[in-house]
This record gives sequence, C-alpha cells and structure tokens, in this order.
Amino acid sequence: MAKLDVKTPRFGWALTGSGHFFKECLEIMGRLPDLDVFVSKAAGEVIRMYKQDLALPPTTRIFKDTTASAAPVGGFYYGVYHTLIVAPATSNTVAKCVYGISDNLATNVFAQAGKCRVPSIVFACDTAPEMDTEAPKGMVKVYPRRIDLENTERLKTFDDTTVVESLADLEAAVEARRKWLTSSSS
Repeated sequence: MAKLDVKTPRFGWALTGSGHFFKECLEIMGRLPDLDVFVSKAAGEVIRMYKQDLALPPTTRIFKDTTASAAPVGGFYYGVYHTLIVAPATSNTVAKCVYGISDNLATNVFAQAGKCRVPSIVFACDTAPEMDTEAPKGMVKVYPRRIDLENTERLKTFDDTTVVESLADLEAAVEARRKWLTSSSS
C-alpha cells in the first residue's frame, strides 16, 4: 500500500450526535497533538446546541460531513492515521458500526479504520440500564434499550477496537495509546 508523505501520523477523532460527556471529550481533544477531527452532521448540530467552540491546537484539521462518499476517509489507506477515536458515540453510531453500515462521516471513518487495521477507541454512550447524562439544559436520566446495550457488547468483540464505557476509561485508553506510540517509535 502506498503511503502519503506524512511526517507524523495523526490521531483521527470522530464526533457523533451525542451530548454524553461531549464537553469533556472536546477537552481531551484539545490536548492531543497531530489531530484530525471528523464532524458528522449530527455532531455539528450538537456543537451548536451545547454552544461549544472547538478550541483545538492550531495543527488540528477539521473535516465536516459534506460529501456523499465521505471523501476524507482516504487518509486511512495511506498511513495518515495511527489511531481513530469515536467519542462520544451514540447508540445509532454503535449500531451502524456493529452492522457494517457506513452512511455518514463517523461510521465511514470507523469502517475504513477497521479495513486498514488502524486501532480504534470507541466511547459508547449507552452502557448501563440506567444512566445520567447531560442534555443542553442540564442533567437527565436515560434508560438505554436492551438492543443498545447488546450492540455495545457486540462492538467489544471487533478486532483492533477498544470500547470504553466511562470518561475515565476514555482518558486511560487515549493515554495508553499515546504511551504505546511513544514506546514503539523509540
């Protein structure tokens, strides 16, 4: 496989339409070097609803879901990405990933990462029968459906995919990946 002339392979981060720990995910993104952000149409709506600015490092590239073929996914074929993070991931995104449906930018980058054996970290939102989550106007109680919980479990069986269920687990998985990248480049 041909590689593009990329000096430093990058983190890819796909944002979906979930508000679950959305602000905290943006904070983690702001600490990552060499980052590309894939913003689905639903994520664009969430950014506006939660009145968030994407305060990201100046080297960050942002790709929005504006093409039918999700053209930005091509970088996965050429070694541009060493890691994909999908966080936060809606139950809709998790279900599509589980069943191989790649019809938006977030699900497309997940599919391409898998096809190119790029490790993925997915922060699934629906992980317990009863949860508190932040909505635009404050905290709310949600009750994920059985199918949502089952899909999260199915996703855990995917090759090269780490599914995390809490913000602390997401931070730990990202940090573990950074350490692994540092040690493997030495």
